[in-house]
Amino acid sequence: MTIPDYQALMLPLLELASDGAEHSSAEATETLSSKFALTPEERETILPSGRQTTIANRVGWAKTYLAKAGLLDGSKRGTVRITDRGRAVLKSSPTKIDIAFLSQFPEFEEFRKRTKPADSTDVHPGTVGVSEQTPREVLESSFQELRRTLAEELLDRVKSNSPDFFQRLVVSLLIKMGYGASLADAGSVVGGSGDRGIDGIVKQDVLGLDAVYIQAKRYGDAPIGSEIVRNFGGSLLQHKAAKGVLITTSRFSEEAKIAAAQMDKRIVLVDGAKLSELMIDYGVGVIEDRTFVVKRMDSDFFEEELS
Repeated sequence: MTIPDYQALMLPLLELASDGAEHSSAEATETLSSKFALTPEERETILPSGRQTTIANRVGWAKTYLAKAGLLDGSKRGTVRITDRGRAVLKSSPTKIDIAFLSQFPEFEEFRKRTKPADSTDVHPGTVGVSEQTPREVLESSFQELRRTLAEELLDRVKSNSPDFFQRLVVSLLIKMGYGASLADAGSVVGGSGDRGIDGIVKQDVLGLDAVYIQAKRYGDAPIGSEIVRNFGGSLLQHKAAKGVLITTSRFSEEAKIAAAQMDKRIVLVDGAKLSELMIDYGVGVIEDRTFVVKRMDSDFFEEELS
């Protein structure tokens, strides 16, 4: 069983509220999860933001739309209660409640007009874009798509730069991630002749008592093999280093991953995909373009104390 979209949840949610009692959103989510026989994994599936489960988000939006149509009472956040109009709708024994069904109510149509961007093209109710994703899911999936595109652009650009640039990049990234005190201190030991297979060293404390040794491999599409990992391990041994980071613009073969895991030294492997993600997360090679702040109503603000 897949996670139902928010329109498929509308009728079951209204039926849940048909007893006239006030149900919590958590109770509604649990009840509908059981009704649709969701597996533990499906119940725990979260949105890309990591702040809410998918099923809880879809139940929430089902409630929002039903409330905008006047079928549920939307005055109290986090609860579900049926209205007289909702009871009347259930008495008509609808086989399905969706956007098209709710469009018969003027309040709902007014709500849609207010929330529809002026330059957008209307989407016919029942299409995939409308039926399967809630507005928050659309926003978050769009954000993730922009992030994936940026990650690909970053990796392509890094590959087009020189090996020396790549070495400086990985040291800058580790500094931004909190390894080491300053770029000037770490940058003075990047690469050069006699480096014995080490492209950079980032001190983890001011006195340099502990350090992370770096090797940067700017590759094309060929994967990094186990020999390179073992050679890096040998370099760490020569430097009497306890740990190192091997970063590449390519990827690591399964043999390379096994070799790293078997090393006496602690070796962390970072491939091109992970590298570009870290660059985005820590602001290396990227600048902020636009910020969108999504707000919700603070229900506590509107609570009045009874004297």
